[in-house]
Amino acid sequence: MRLDELNAQERRLWDAFPTGRPVDLRDGPSPSDPVVRSEVVAALLLGANPDHDPGDRPALRLTGAHLTGRLDIGFTEVAVPVRLTDCRFDEAPLVQGARTRELALTGCVLPGLLADTAQIDGRLVVSHCTLTGPLVLTRIQVNGDLDLRDTVVRHPAGEAIPAVHARVGGDALCANLAVEGTFRLSGASIEGEFDLEGATLRAPGGHALDAYHIRVAEDFTCHPGFSAEGRIILSGATVAAAVGFCGARLSNPGDIALEAVDVTVGRNFDLGLGLTVDGAVKLDGTRVGTELSFRDAELTHKDGTALSLRAAQARETDLRTRRPVDAVVDARNARLGTLYDAQETWPTDLRLADATYETLAFPLPAAQRVRWIRRTTGDYFPQPYEQLAAAYRRLGHEDEARTVLLAKQRHRRATLPAHTRLWGHVQDVSVGYGYRPLRAGLWLLALLACGALYFAQHTPAPLEAAKAPPFNAVFYTLDLLVPIITFGQEPAYAPRGPGQWLSYALITAGWILATTVTAGVSRTLNRQ
Repeated sequence: MRLDELNAQERRLWDAFPTGRPVDLRDGPSPSDPVVRSEVVAALLLGANPDHDPGDRPALRLTGAHLTGRLDIGFTEVAVPVRLTDCRFDEAPLVQGARTRELALTGCVLPGLLADTAQIDGRLVVSHCTLTGPLVLTRIQVNGDLDLRDTVVRHPAGEAIPAVHARVGGDALCANLAVEGTFRLSGASIEGEFDLEGATLRAPGGHALDAYHIRVAEDFTCHPGFSAEGRIILSGATVAAAVGFCGARLSNPGDIALEAVDVTVGRNFDLGLGLTVDGAVKLDGTRVGTELSFRDAELTHKDGTALSLRAAQARETDLRTRRPVDAVVDARNARLGTLYDAQETWPTDLRLADATYETLAFPLPAAQRVRWIRRTTGDYFPQPYEQLAAAYRRLGHEDEARTVLLAKQRHRRATLPAHTRLWGHVQDVSVGYGYRPLRAGLWLLALLACGALYFAQHTPAPLEAAKAPPFNAVFYTLDLLVPIITFGQEPAYAPRGPGQWLSYALITAGWILATTVTAGVSRTLNRQ
């Protein structure tokens, strides 16, 4: 390139390049439109001005320029740092397949940036910029930080930031990033923190953030100020530290707002402290190292399942939402560890079939917990009752455990045919299905008292007066009530009239008591 072809701005940049001196075209006698041709910038980056002294550090540092044409350094190797500040581009720069030491665009306005498969030895900075087209980072490799803070990317018709299989050796800094269109990070790897605090992602009816199978070595942060319109996908992700959506706003009405299926989180997965979700949250199969929290979250989903935790696992689970979830909360097959909840925020429809928890942080009386289990519109399942009873037993509350198991039998009875329900009522009234054994003793004493009083006043006639033992009303009644065992009274005397009918009733009552006690004891021993 001939020097006499350069305009004044380009000549300033040319002369400053060998020593890396910054050039600010906003200062000095620059024209109102400080044009710098992109081909001049590309020529400098590719070695067109090698004239520098030993010890100099060439670099391109340009501020306030209007870059015309396309800046094309695709599939080249740039050995110097590139820093462009407050510049305006006519065309999207092409960095595809290039290798550079550092590329920093700050406060620039450009119609996009094509940097797929590029290799950046240091940082890639696109901060405080406005892009009216896609920021293409597919399969890029950044050994330092990826800095997209305070940048606006508008491409609502498609993928605004395609970064599939991107590799970032440091942090991905995306605080206050504003994206219209999909931010796609499927299969990406970030060796530091992924910070989306204050970011705004808009893809109504589509995918606002697609981070399928992403791997993050530190925290994944979407704390206060983060908002998304459209679905967020984290399925298959691995986050070594914590995931946080505290105070965020997620909106995808009538569909899934947060899809985080089979996610592995090393520490906390925090979806509370002011999180607002309009749409479903799906965390099926997700594994959380410490706490999965929805404390003070507000979940709204008019139809279907608002929160799905099927087969999820956590050491602690906090379901104390800001207000009751007026939809289904599905925790079937989940392993919830220590479970925190509050009666005033129990969901309308709770599915707990085959869910397990080690303990309840707030056990509550068994009668209240039974109502908690019954907050389901599904069929009868015995396991939730057995799990709750086991939790009470671990706390040493055996009476509460029996109350829960009795409620289980009553729930089961409601699903049986009419004739079977009748026998169930008999077992319930007599011995509480074996969980109220003292009732059998009380029934026995009551029947014994009635029979003894009657027969004491209406002594039955002996069958053989010479052989009959002296009559004893108490033991005669016991002979009638207790099957198999005999005291020699009942075979020796034969009541007449009302006494005969009373004896039949006592014999029948005795067999019913014996049968129900046997069934109840067997059920208790087998923990059915």
